Amino acid sequence: MKKSLSRIFSDYGMILVLLLLCAFFSVVTYTEQSPTGEAAARQVFATLKKLPGKSPRVLLVASDQPDDAAFIAKLERDLAASGAQIHGVIRGEPRDAREALQKLAAAGNKLDAIACTRVSGAWLVFSELKADFPTLGEPRVITPGSYKWPNFLKPENLLNIANQIAVIAIVAIGMTMVIVTGGIDLSVGSLLALSAVLAAKFIRDSAGGAGASTAGMVLACIVAILACGAVGGFSGAMITRFGIPPFIVTLAMMLVGSGLAYILAKGQSIYQIPDSFIWLGRGADIFKLPNAVVLMLILYALAHVLMSRMKLGRYLYAVGGNREAARLSGVPVERVLMFAYIASALLAGLGGVIMASQLKSGSATYGNMYELYVIAAVVVGGTSLSGGEGRMLGTLTGAFTIAVIQNGMNLTNVESYTQKVVLGLVILGTVLLDKIRHRH
Repeated sequence: MKKSLSRIFSDYGMILVLLLLCAFFSVVTYTEQSPTGEAAARQVFATLKKLPGKSPRVLLVASDQPDDAAFIAKLERDLAASGAQIHGVIRGEPRDAREALQKLAAAGNKLDAIACTRVSGAWLVFSELKADFPTLGEPRVITPGSYKWPNFLKPENLLNIANQIAVIAIVAIGMTMVIVTGGIDLSVGSLLALSAVLAAKFIRDSAGGAGASTAGMVLACIVAILACGAVGGFSGAMITRFGIPPFIVTLAMMLVGSGLAYILAKGQSIYQIPDSFIWLGRGADIFKLPNAVVLMLILYALAHVLMSRMKLGRYLYAVGGNREAARLSGVPVERVLMFAYIASALLAGLGGVIMASQLKSGSATYGNMYELYVIAAVVVGGTSLSGGEGRMLGTLTGAFTIAVIQNGMNLTNVESYTQKVVLGLVILGTVLLDKIRHRH
């Protein structure tokens, strides 16, 4: 029984930790909420329909925020369809609402209701309507109701977590393969920046810039990703052919990749890119999930099959467990290592393309410190730095664990410096637990 529980905790402990973190941040961000946009409009309209009379006289008031524009547009449509009389639409500040009320009062108009958002309904101009504007009658100020819900569990926040971690999680797939073989790849952050710059530069210079076609953009992205793969192949060759430690080789390529990105971009952002380029990074076509998140999930499914069901996956574990024993058993060690470093570089290149799509530009500053976040995701997910042990599900869980910690600290107003301290302690604690577990 003890052995069974230990196995379950070893395999699924990080998932439990992730769930506990989600529960914790849900509790500490549990606050009063108010619907916005069309949801708020539907709630206010339901209240307006209960007013006496077939055509109530209504004034609509909101600020000039995007959500409030949606609120006004939806409410206008619903009120017009119901036969209500709209005596004005105010989008702006309290003084705009006061001016509108003064004009209505001067014209001798009556109001049955003033439909507001939660924010505009709290303006002081509506606090003494009967005393300030007696000729308007006794209009009711109607606002959306409130409810209790954690800020952490808002759908838009959860989607934001997934979208923000997508690039790191995708690059972490390749890093997992490298670390499983007993190596390390410090160049992924620089390759991410190099890929973003190359993709943007090719689109600007060779595919037509802002007027580039879809085929031109796809070709530019493929070339950028393959260029990063070539860098990964060079790193793999240095490690396998000349026996240079992976740390030194990838550290050198980190500097080379960063330098090339700055040279190619000439220290500037490249932004002459079509608006349609954001489809991969910001679009959402399947179940309203961001396309980058969908791609991330597909890649993790494929990587899981590779690592758990295919001969190449077993070779990766064998090389990381005992390289000499793997060689004597007939495992093509050099080819396996080459595959790991090329795959890591290609996925870093893909991450750079996604980031360029998200930000609609390419810059040499992208990917700064990402190699550390990627390694952290892999290590927190349970992959041993000694090699020979690790799972893709664990890496995905580790990536989301880091994202949840950062997001939760942002929601609870923890300063960025403290966040770095917490993240560093989480990584150290995870590695320490891994070492203690292996001793026993």
